[in-house]
Amino acid sequence: MGIIAVHPSVDGDKKRTAKSFAGGTLVCDCATDPVRVRVKSDIAHNHACGCTKCWKPKGAPFSIVAVAATENISVLENGDKLAVVDPSALIQRHACKQCGVHMYGPVEREHPFTGLSFVHPERFEEDGWAPPGFAAFVSSIIEGGFDPAGMDALRSRLKELGLEPYDCLSPALMDYIATWTAKKNGVLPA
Repeated sequence: MGIIAVHPSVDGDKKRTAKSFAGGTLVCDCATDPVRVRVKSDIAHNHACGCTKCWKPKGAPFSIVAVAATENISVLENGDKLAVVDPSALIQRHACKQCGVHMYGPVEREHPFTGLSFVHPERFEEDGWAPPGFAAFVSSIIEGGFDPAGMDALRSRLKELGLEPYDCLSPALMDYIATWTAKKNGVLPA
């Protein structure tokens, strides 16, 4: 089967990481008048995502996505080119209407991730952001057309790359969601 491609950022086109990343500028794929979005903080929970909603580079079965506080995100240039991909979705993914790249996706309705925005760190102009630490929603790539017969090989490749494969989020994020829900429901003290 050969080496299974996951995403250019983990397959070989790796950017240098730094101990402290203070944020940077995300840029869409337009050759002229690109959308530019400033993230004024480090990112968290960077991961490879197999869901069918996230933007992926052409040919990649996974996206690379992380979160930052929405209050730290601002559109710098060409915001008139942005549109929400699916207004009914939890993550309000703002994509460039011209090239299709998702620039940021805030969570605005009541949810454990309210106040966070999802971003694709490989779109940063700057190096230094943390590499992905796990793979989420791995089985979902089948919904995008990946051959189910290749899933064992894919999971092996993810582990080889240091990306523990999950068919949900990482245990730490699942614990965070469950804790938020328990506090909201009065099962745990707020």
